[in-house]
Amino acid sequence: MVKICCVEDGSLAAKKRILAGDELLSVNGFDVADVLDYRFYLTERRVVLLLSRDGKKYKIKIKKGEYEDIGLVFETPLMDQKHTCRNKCIFCFIDQMPKGYRDTLYFKDDDSRLSFLQGNYVTLTNMTDADIDRIIKMRLSPIHVSVHTTDPALRVQMMKNPRAGEVLSYLPRLAEAGITICAQIVLCRGVNDGEALLSSMHDLAALYPALDSVSVVPAGLTKFREGLYPLTPFTKEECVEVVRAVEDFASKCKNALGAYLFHASDEFYLKAGLPIPSEERYEGYPQLENGVGMLASFEADFRFALEDAPVLSAPRHVTVATGKAAYPLLSSLCTLLREKEHSFSAEVVLVENEFFGPEITVAGLLTGKDYLASLKGKPLGDALLISRTSLRADGDLFLCGMSKETLSEELGVPVVAVENDGAAFLHALLGV
Repeated sequence: MVKICCVEDGSLAAKKRILAGDELLSVNGFDVADVLDYRFYLTERRVVLLLSRDGKKYKIKIKKGEYEDIGLVFETPLMDQKHTCRNKCIFCFIDQMPKGYRDTLYFKDDDSRLSFLQGNYVTLTNMTDADIDRIIKMRLSPIHVSVHTTDPALRVQMMKNPRAGEVLSYLPRLAEAGITICAQIVLCRGVNDGEALLSSMHDLAALYPALDSVSVVPAGLTKFREGLYPLTPFTKEECVEVVRAVEDFASKCKNALGAYLFHASDEFYLKAGLPIPSEERYEGYPQLENGVGMLASFEADFRFALEDAPVLSAPRHVTVATGKAAYPLLSSLCTLLREKEHSFSAEVVLVENEFFGPEITVAGLLTGKDYLASLKGKPLGDALLISRTSLRADGDLFLCGMSKETLSEELGVPVVAVENDGAAFLHALLGV
């Protein structure tokens, strides 16, 4: 049973006189608990809705197109509350957040529905056999799973949840049913690396062809780890070992299965001092949101857009502020543009992450205070370009609570938040 908060004007539901405040009980005789139930059972061309108004049940019949929406709006996108995480992972980034900021920064979700709707990674520990049956019945695919290790005992140790090991049995069930699996391994130094990583990759490869891809990423470590599991960052030499291990195993998969499947994150390559692989190696970038192939994709898009870049009508100078991870690439791309467009110039500034600490090198976790500390008092030109990922989803606040407008006022320059896309970066540099 879910409450309807709004009925769209002119919709099929409005024509049937369904009202805001009514409660939806079932669709074609099937109970509706959340958005997955609702969307799945609503695909029929003829639907019978059982509703309740002021405690009295009534039925509505609607004839519609197979995927046509009927115009009901609910209080939340999921039609109920997000499922919270029940784990205490030794590498959890939220546990490394300082206290005193907005509540949303401390919410841990582990909701399988968001895996299908938004690509969020889930641990499976919130799921039951009935949930797996529903995924298979509804053909909900792909599912994004935070695996970390396929050793049941080690997974329990890493996630501090007694179910963490037993739920690994869900993976072969999903694979046998033809549900596509995208997986990630957050690698912790001295815990699930080395032989444990090789074993996990071997076990996951056995799920092919249901296995789509696996990203191997280092645990993000902030300076706020007092009282937490004693994790330390990978050294440069260890990063080289991780990259080589992943690449060697991926090459074997390519030879045996026709796909690389396993990808080390850009961060491992950067810390190892190794070149980022070519576009072809990333097989369509299935793990882009995990920082796998992001730099290669960004550069390829920039170079493609540069071929048809517009000519500036007047000289333009901008400042680009970014984290340590993207600094070398953005500097080289600005040089490329300057060689083609001589009336353009840019200064790329490396912003240290004072808020979270030096181990956090991505621009998406820079705060307004970090930008201000690095740029205050400097001549910044016509505009300051920053990554859109530094701001929350609404696009208005940094993690520290500062607004983009406040940063602009403090620095005396327009602040342009640029999408994480090479072509968008080029256009922002040119001001078009």
